[in-house]
Amino acid sequence: MQKLRINDEVIILAGKDKGKTGKVLKINKKTNRVLVEGVNKQKKAVRPTQENPTGGIVDVEKTIHASNVALLDPKTKKATRIRIENKDGKNVRVAVKSSTVLS
Repeated sequence: MQKLRINDEVIILAGKDKGKTGKVLKINKKTNRVLVEGVNKQKKAVRPTQENPTGGIVDVEKTIHASNVALLDPKTKKATRIRIENKDGKNVRVAVKSSTVLS
């Protein structure tokens, strides 16, 4: 069972966006990177196309390494680690700081 999932609320631990929070949009297990909403924005030059006839410079969200991201605890709203526990025969994710079961 993986510890991060899509739509999890996370906080950035390192880099230029340290301290910002956002939702996980994509997870790439092969490269161990995650795409977080509103974080790690970079400018990209875009050529004019039929959909975008003006072209120009666009802000694009790039991935960030999973080690620089921590899940937000639902109770304390601080970074927490996650452990896997077996409850009623099913594995569930549990926040270490507050022992809250995560969906």
